[in-house]
Amino acid sequence: MKIIDLFCGIGGLSLGFEQAGFEVAAAVDFWDDAIKTYNHNRRNKVAKTESVEEFNKSELPYLADTQQISGIIGGPPCQGFSTVGKREIDDERNKLYLEFCKAVDIVRPDFFVIENVKGMLTLNKGAFVEDIYKRFGPDGLGYHVTHKLINVADYGVPQNRYRVFFVGLKDKDFTFPEPLNTVLTAKDGINDLLGANNEHYGSKPNNAYQKMMRGSQKKPLNQDYTAHSEQTVNIISQIPDGGNIKSLPREYWDVRKYNKAFERMSSERPSNTIDTGHRNYFHYSEPRIPTVRESARIQSFPDNFEILGTRGSQYKQVGNAVPPLFAKQLAEQVKKYI
Repeated sequence: MKIIDLFCGIGGLSLGFEQAGFEVAAAVDFWDDAIKTYNHNRRNKVAKTESVEEFNKSELPYLADTQQISGIIGGPPCQGFSTVGKREIDDERNKLYLEFCKAVDIVRPDFFVIENVKGMLTLNKGAFVEDIYKRFGPDGLGYHVTHKLINVADYGVPQNRYRVFFVGLKDKDFTFPEPLNTVLTAKDGINDLLGANNEHYGSKPNNAYQKMMRGSQKKPLNQDYTAHSEQTVNIISQIPDGGNIKSLPREYWDVRKYNKAFERMSSERPSNTIDTGHRNYFHYSEPRIPTVRESARIQSFPDNFEILGTRGSQYKQVGNAVPPLFAKQLAEQVKKYI
């Protein structure tokens, strides 16, 4: 079963679908760093640095004619919905979302998956949700559309990360996979990386998740440590496990002007959301930010998945991705319907 991944990034969504037995026929993203990482980790280098608009014009019609495409997946940016009225969805700022719609219209696959941030549910009084149901639904492209707000921590990922997923099927309504019974903490996800470097792990795997992430890998990749200033190390050292800047004396509160500053992971809870920044979220027991590998592990990327580019780019690539472990469970559920 072949799929196309639009706005693919480094391919977290792709990877989960691949692990569930799907084959990616094409993947597109406008960020070259992400595409280099995507192809570096795959035998078939199907990803291209290209706009979805150009891909839809020049390549997609041929793909649709010559290959059996089962699904289209992706996370189209939808910032335009924050300001435009419900009758102005064709606003230029929603061009990328509309190109995703166009791709589904050209191919008419068995299913589609759209991933987006939690805020899209309420943005502009639900204009985004309303438009998806109208545009893709029975009176539009003819799909049965279902959506759900997912916290990936409910699916074995050691991270609280809320994202909304829309699934469209041709002939029936989709039911999302049931949450798992186990919840992993940040410590469960990464404590075998304590003391690790790019040549060796810090310890043997301590649980099934770490064994799964490591596979046959003999040493971690992207396990480079950031050299913090003495002042930063001193500040981090004063923040307790699971604490934040409010755990410090008041004179520190203005060092960063927002409440999310200087947070420590908790060793007893899933990690906070791994995002594209990395300067304000610290390891649960060491006075430093997580390494790129630790961030990727918390995102459920296997340890043999190497992130390319500058360090800042690597953090951003990881933070933008869909956790593959949830994507796999979603893909396995989709397979039951098609």
